[in-house]
Amino acid sequence: MKYYPVCLDIRERPCVVVGGGEVAARKVERLLECGAAVTVVAGELGDMLRELAAAGRIRHVAADYEARYLAGAFLVIGATDREEVNDCIAADCRAGGILVNVVDDPRRCDFILPALLTRGSLSIAVATDGKSPALARKLRRELAWQFGPEYAAYLDLLGRLRELVIAAGRSPDENREVFTALVNSPLYDHLRAGRREEARALIRDLTGLEVESIFMSGPEVKLPPVPGASATME
Repeated sequence: MKYYPVCLDIRERPCVVVGGGEVAARKVERLLECGAAVTVVAGELGDMLRELAAAGRIRHVAADYEARYLAGAFLVIGATDREEVNDCIAADCRAGGILVNVVDDPRRCDFILPALLTRGSLSIAVATDGKSPALARKLRRELAWQFGPEYAAYLDLLGRLRELVIAAGRSPDENREVFTALVNSPLYDHLRAGRREEARALIRDLTGLEVESIFMSGPEVKLPPVPGASATME
């Protein structure tokens, strides 16, 4: 089985998780981080899910699984420890044309969830086509050493610079050259080492922009305002 890698926009999309334990809680947490509208179907909830329900962050259907609870769902995650229930979830989703993932059972899945390393807007996914989730987790831990938390601020800076470069009105080809030069330059090394003046000079040389101040220790990256910033893709 070879899976087609894709990133889904699930903001405000109805997503259903069947199960109320720790595994279900982890799946719910990731769905909420991505802005999904989450319904949990379970007779009982663990502590974390109970808190989320009490806070109004998820909708709780306090009942055993039935196909009718999937109505209108964009995707469904089955996180129960009952084989017969997981069979029903997979069959009902496929009959209804709903994307389904049954935890730790690729045979019942339309999609699998990779081991994911996140640094702000940076996401690095490791997948093994379901053959060895343990290896995927190991590789994610190793990548965490290479891509530290500072990459969140670095990517924020690159994003702001990209907006400013595009707003300057140069051609897409010229912009692409600038973006490539930035990521291949020593900019990250300067910022991580605290060499802010060198970073400012490098940005000025590559983009023609004057940067007032740069921070790598926190989420804020101070740059000039973007005049009529465009959302044009690279």
